[in-house]
Amino acid sequence: MAACQENNATVWRKPSKEFSGYLYKTQGVVEDVTNRIVDHIRPGSYRLHWDSLMTTMDIVEEFEENCCVMRYTTAGQLWNIIAPREFIDLSYTTQYEEGLLSCGLSLEFGEVRPNFVRGFNHPCGWFCVPLKDNPDQSLLTGFIQTELRGMLPQSAVDTAMASSLANFYSDLKKALKT
Repeated sequence: MAACQENNATVWRKPSKEFSGYLYKTQGVVEDVTNRIVDHIRPGSYRLHWDSLMTTMDIVEEFEENCCVMRYTTAGQLWNIIAPREFIDLSYTTQYEEGLLSCGLSLEFGEVRPNFVRGFNHPCGWFCVPLKDNPDQSLLTGFIQTELRGMLPQSAVDTAMASSLANFYSDLKKALKT
């Protein structure tokens, strides 16, 4: 499993069992309580304000308070070598043991918007648990299996994923301070 460390977050990758790409695991300590962190990660009003990769997000259908289908778009990356992407995901957030779990999976749903490539998230999830020795800090762990689709060299995908996941932590930490 390859690993890199940036912005106080570590990102590992290994071949996915779901598709021909990689499963990325990312982990870092965030200085806040689990509920507040997951409120910033789950679909909703907070996410667009701090996540630098996300450009739009709409709740397409809401099933219950913590379960919805969302459509979102991401910015182009690596000088637009990776064009903007659109995803439609089923998202579910729930209590899990001593923390919170927010998981998702893409759906083949609706027409692709012009100027976007439809990406696909295989089973993904964020686990957030309080640190035993300091409950005002949380360990945030993500498992991401994003199939960007399109004609992309794997090296560009690897660079973009590692950078995006590390930036996710720094962007989230900045948002939580405000």
